[in-house]
Amino acid sequence: MALDADVVIVGGGPAGLSLALFLSALDPALFARTILLERARYPREKVCAGAIAGHALRRLMSIDALPDVPHVDVRGLAATTRFGRIQVRTDETVGWVVRRVELDAGLAKIARARGLELREGAAVQRVDTTRESEVAVTLEDGSRLRTKFLVGADGVGSIVRRSLRLPKGPLLARAVEVDTHVATGEALDVLHFDLTASDLRGYAWDFPTPLGGRTEMCRGIYDLGPSTLDASERLTARAQPAAISKARRFGERGVSLGQAMGQGNVLLIGEAAGIDPVLGEGIAQAIAYGEMAARLIVARQRVRQARFEHARGELLRGRLGVDLGVRGRALGFTYGVTRPILERTIVADDALARAGLAYFAGRHVSRKRLAAALLAFARCAIR
Repeated sequence: MALDADVVIVGGGPAGLSLALFLSALDPALFARTILLERARYPREKVCAGAIAGHALRRLMSIDALPDVPHVDVRGLAATTRFGRIQVRTDETVGWVVRRVELDAGLAKIARARGLELREGAAVQRVDTTRESEVAVTLEDGSRLRTKFLVGADGVGSIVRRSLRLPKGPLLARAVEVDTHVATGEALDVLHFDLTASDLRGYAWDFPTPLGGRTEMCRGIYDLGPSTLDASERLTARAQPAAISKARRFGERGVSLGQAMGQGNVLLIGEAAGIDPVLGEGIAQAIAYGEMAARLIVARQRVRQARFEHARGELLRGRLGVDLGVRGRALGFTYGVTRPILERTIVADDALARAGLAYFAGRHVSRKRLAAALLAFARCAIR
């Protein structure tokens, strides 16, 4: 019996849609045999602070797939710690802040226009990997799909991950956010990170966000726990001006170094595999996951090999691998006993902040700039 598709993607967020779009650019024939399953219907709301790094925007631009959606241009980063505050800016746009309801619908529109078979309202019930050369996907309506490659891009609660019986992983964060008006004096193009709460294994944020044709502020708390603090109460206390939306809660899965990202003919990407555990940055990494997964699947298709048990090294090549590797290893350093040194470094010398801004923009960070950042850290450590 013939397969229903060569590739089935579960999840229509930035990871799954980016995978489909890069497949369309790399292998149109394989793309024509690709089906994407999205349990909801566009436009659907997804809770997310919405920051996208410039390097991810350029990935989409490289295949002419940058959606025309409402966004706020980001030109700077700011940080407040127990030891002071710093802000660094540039005249160029280094990233965007978007609403996921609009971003995902925009990406879906482009993918559909290129011929993607995108099935909305298609919730997956289970995945069967018992056959060597195929994967069977059963939907909640009882229908089934048989495919050569299955990709789980279905987020923190991934049904694909659960079907593979892979562990949840130790890095599950919780977050809560709310929209407010802009406070007097707040910059409308700067991402602000607040590290002043020493009892929080995480941070608070204030990001400008497009809402109803205006620029407002999305404010939130990111908590890696374990913690007994009430993030909602803490958010209410710092949400000034008063909230103009209900508080929204969501979970995030941080990448756990060494955990499998594939099994048999099934590959995990995006938050189903794991994202940045330090800041919870997910959209840019989801787009990078999509591109790398597309390249991996095209390569597997050409050599007629569909196994992903040892695909982690291939998936995490280039910037994505460096990004997740560095951040995964930096977790203990950022929120451990060395946190005060890091906080002092951030505000004592702008070298680290400027290196972070350049990295976020996707610009090359020179050895000279990295050396300056390390020297600033050393000075604070000595003090």
